[in-house]
Amino acid sequence: MSGGGAGRHIGRILIRAIVTILMVAVLNFILFRVIPGDPAALLLGGARTSVTAEQMEAQRQNWGLDRPLFPDQMVDYLTATLQGDFGYSFKFRGRHVAELILERLPATVVLVGLAQFVAILCGVMLGLYAGWRRGGAIDHIVTGASLALYSTPSFWLGMLLVVTFSTALGWLPGYGAYSPGATIGSLDSLLDHLRHLALPVTAVALGLIGQYVVVARAAMSDVVTEDYMVTARAKGLTNGQMLVRHAFRNAMLPVVTLITLNLGYVVAGAITVEAVFAWPGIGGLTVEALNARDYPVLQGIFLLLGASIVVANLIADLAYGLLDPRVRQ
Repeated sequence: MSGGGAGRHIGRILIRAIVTILMVAVLNFILFRVIPGDPAALLLGGARTSVTAEQMEAQRQNWGLDRPLFPDQMVDYLTATLQGDFGYSFKFRGRHVAELILERLPATVVLVGLAQFVAILCGVMLGLYAGWRRGGAIDHIVTGASLALYSTPSFWLGMLLVVTFSTALGWLPGYGAYSPGATIGSLDSLLDHLRHLALPVTAVALGLIGQYVVVARAAMSDVVTEDYMVTARAKGLTNGQMLVRHAFRNAMLPVVTLITLNLGYVVAGAITVEAVFAWPGIGGLTVEALNARDYPVLQGIFLLLGASIVVANLIADLAYGLLDPRVRQ
């Protein structure tokens, strides 16, 4: 395909992604404006001194809440969002929403990022092998275990791991990111952090492994029955040559889609798993914001999650174009 055609393909993907993110931002604005309640009353409701109606109205004017919702408030919101200003938290008074999210984001990225790496490495390889050797004993064992893991909620796996390896055996900690009194930055704290990571990473990875095995096995099972695979075998190619030259690349197309979409959820994190392990990430922040009805924080988190999914789809489209040139046509 010509360079101009590839450029147009990439351009269409980028334009579609930008428009989608804009639509997510507009929907995010509307969603939290239809929730019952006055933000000014919510913010000032916890004041120690009584707030008069005049003071409440003055504060609403100061925040621009007395202006028309469309287009004034929406334009202000979109403009501020493009500048990275998500407002202030209700619960954590005086703190920027962006600051809170960036503070919690690394913990979630580390947790779910490691889980994704383990799941991709183990799940894709097991799935491809099971599909290549379909019908065998290993195929039945791997497929059965993967379906069981795929259908099991991650938070239930997390609780089971806590009860078994933390409460009963006492091998690993089941709460928080560090032990109390740990000196952050030292080698001991790093080892302590890895010990705290073990159980939540395992809980998230087990569920993801089930997904990757099921999809990779199905893709490989379809590939091995294709005509070009029969032709390759008739030409005298070995199993290894057929796997590397023909089967692997074609079987990876649906797997790449699943991987990239799951990578979009790295930002979201496993909220329920973080709640089980009291992990200080985006999931924990979401639970705190929900309990406190902290709408600005929830709005910022949902916008971040939506944008991450759009970016993940963008990466999937670009990866598809590299793996299969027909997609670019």
